[in-house]
Amino acid sequence: MPNAFQLMPSLEPDEFTFIQDLIKEFNDNQAQQFAMAYMSRRKDPSNMLLFTIIGFLGVAGIQRFVINQIGMGILFLFTGGLCLIGTIVDLVNYKKLAFEFNSSQAQQVANMVRNYSA
Repeated sequence: MPNAFQLMPSLEPDEFTFIQDLIKEFNDNQAQQFAMAYMSRRKDPSNMLLFTIIGFLGVAGIQRFVINQIGMGILFLFTGGLCLIGTIVDLVNYKKLAFEFNSSQAQQVANMVRNYSA
């Protein structure tokens, strides 16, 4: 398992704990498969902040499109980020948005690795 975490050096502390618990029963090969697939799907919190700032200054809702919340993205786009209030909330909660997206991606990848190995 330590080899897999070397492939994921940019994990946030709460994300690291979540991933560690998620893949604790994986063998080294499964953990490496997980790490490779997860890192290709993962959204970095600093990128989420950047997308939210872009949404604040220009195209409202871009941060929601990036994390596959298409309906909310369209709503933000047509309402100016819900009159900027929603965009300001996303500016404050950008780490939470990234963590929620990343944890759902991690669960999907873990299930895929489990099913592939079975």
